[in-house]
Amino acid sequence: MAVETLRGAPDVPPAPGAPDAQHAPDAPDAPPAPDAPDAQHAPDTPDAPVLGESTRLLGELLRERLARHGGAAVTTPPDVQPLGVRDAFTADAKPPEAGAVPVRYYGRHAVVGPLPAPDGTGRRPCAHCLERRWQAVRSVALREALEIGSGTRAAGPSPYVTPFAAEAVAGVIAARLAGGGPDTGAFPAVHLVDLQTLAVRHYPLVPDPECPGCGQPEPDSDEAAAITLKPAPKLRPDGFRVRDLRDYELPVEPYANPVCGSLGPSVVHDVSSTSTSATIGCFSLRSGPYLRETFWGGHADTFADSVRIGVLEGLERYAGMRPRARYAQVHAALDTLRAEGRAALDPRVCGLYSDAFHRANPRVRPFTPDREISWVRGWSLRDGHTVLVPEVLTYYHSPGLENRFVQESSNGCASGGALEEAVYFGLMEVVERDAFLLSWYGRAALPEIDPRTSRRPATRQMVDRLEMYGYEARFFDTRITFPVPVVTGVAVRPDGGPGRMCFGAGAGLDPEAALAGALCEIATDAVNLRGRTERDEKRLRAMATDFAKVEALHDHPLAYGIPEMGDHADFLLGAPGSVRPPGRSFDELYGDGPGGRPVLPVSDDLREDLLRCVDAVAAAGFDVVVVDQTMPEQRDLGLTTVSVIVPGLLPIDFGWTRQRALGMPRLRTALREAGLRSADLTDADLNWAPHPFP
Repeated sequence: MAVETLRGAPDVPPAPGAPDAQHAPDAPDAPPAPDAPDAQHAPDTPDAPVLGESTRLLGELLRERLARHGGAAVTTPPDVQPLGVRDAFTADAKPPEAGAVPVRYYGRHAVVGPLPAPDGTGRRPCAHCLERRWQAVRSVALREALEIGSGTRAAGPSPYVTPFAAEAVAGVIAARLAGGGPDTGAFPAVHLVDLQTLAVRHYPLVPDPECPGCGQPEPDSDEAAAITLKPAPKLRPDGFRVRDLRDYELPVEPYANPVCGSLGPSVVHDVSSTSTSATIGCFSLRSGPYLRETFWGGHADTFADSVRIGVLEGLERYAGMRPRARYAQVHAALDTLRAEGRAALDPRVCGLYSDAFHRANPRVRPFTPDREISWVRGWSLRDGHTVLVPEVLTYYHSPGLENRFVQESSNGCASGGALEEAVYFGLMEVVERDAFLLSWYGRAALPEIDPRTSRRPATRQMVDRLEMYGYEARFFDTRITFPVPVVTGVAVRPDGGPGRMCFGAGAGLDPEAALAGALCEIATDAVNLRGRTERDEKRLRAMATDFAKVEALHDHPLAYGIPEMGDHADFLLGAPGSVRPPGRSFDELYGDGPGGRPVLPVSDDLREDLLRCVDAVAAAGFDVVVVDQTMPEQRDLGLTTVSVIVPGLLPIDFGWTRQRALGMPRLRTALREAGLRSADLTDADLNWAPHPFP
């Protein structure tokens, strides 16, 4: 077995107790280590001469062999540098020699590219983009050494820098300079050469929007934040998309590959799922002393569609974690902004953590109106002007723990083929989560929907399939404040055994689509729920007696695989064995007849649908604020990503001690205002159990 020529310094163990995304994706990040060594200094260690000799030798061998190919290969020098010896995320970009071909090597591998532009001008992406992307998909051990440890050291001269290997690398360079090579669509190819086997593979390289060498951030100005909604004809009358999923140039290779995948090293097909063709990928961003994993994926009827949906979701989450296209330029206190007469969103309206939380977590400083924080510009669709938004409320992974007085999630973030499409789906997500939390914590008595009255054969068939797996699929009309269909779905084991229940939700102007969205979530999760519950039973059972152990996103739904946790949902499902009223049909619930609650009309133009939704939200006393998060590479693909915020609606939080909703006035008043309760809720009326939202 070959050994790599660089390795993480052995005196750098992983950060003790560092949470991973399975257990704490939304935990407030730890502060950075005060004196973490800078990996940029690694080449200055006593091992630097060893690395320098290998680099010099590979460069000489390449120049000799390129000279034999003639043509452009003679006049285009290789720019040879080792990978894994400096932290590419903090290092300055080092532009290669004019017209040079970047060659980066690590262990038994060399990466060729991206090639210089034929006219000699620079273009995106650059070699530093490659270095950053390469580091992002490395092992935890190497990243820890480079980013917060004492760097790496050479294990000895590289055994892979040989004339034979150099001949293969030179052949790749010469072929590319002569005009050969693959067509990789929107992004240029880089080539991975295995210096031991001489196998060659290629991968598209997505530009890194944070690259100091070729990143192109835009000014965060009032003009750039302004939004004008334009006509957005729908692709199909019964849908809410303006383009077909297959029309986007979304091959998975640029986003999930082991060399420079912008969304991680791979995407996994969940072949164990017998309900949907689920896929999952993961990328990591550093949060203080640990790497925070962010998962993305899709669950459609085919793996091909699931991969494309997953890539869209991954890009959306990557764009929403921290600003990359526009950087915050306003740093001020809320009191100061108000004194200047500037419109600014008060984060207190969106909910803050309790005093008890801050006492238990003194490192998380509470928000105060006289505290200076960073702001980004959004646009009020209700009022038609710019609104300053606290950066941490829209970019949920903004660097600097001292600025993150709450840990937001991707709630309200959405992508689409047009601005109107992205805003519509972002707004639907905010309305969906608000309604779900109101019904859960408020013990709302919701009308049950009979899914067998659906006009969609696929819906009825999936309900039957879940029954074959031992789960009954139940659905509830969760409209609270707005005339927008929201559906809560629950997959329940009638025998009450392990893997007892899981939840999902959907929202949209078409109630059939809203139910289908909830069904897709529970169908994906239910088939593996029993096994996941049994494998993690000890930890999950501890949550049933101590809710403080529900700490992260995945804890919330998995806890309800424990049979006794299901008792907290009796208000919705009824106690096991109890007689329940029959479900109601779609026509009864959403029609004009007695007992029905009509929904907003649907048009052929998505802009008209969106404007009706915004008007309905505004009529209830709420604003709709939009922050454009679109990254340059998304815009080039015809995609738009936004964050939609409706100040005052209940925010979704993960971790029992971080439930902002429990302290917000709307939780106690909304059901009464909607005519679903005769009086405001008291603490005694609330369901004091962690929500099961997935």
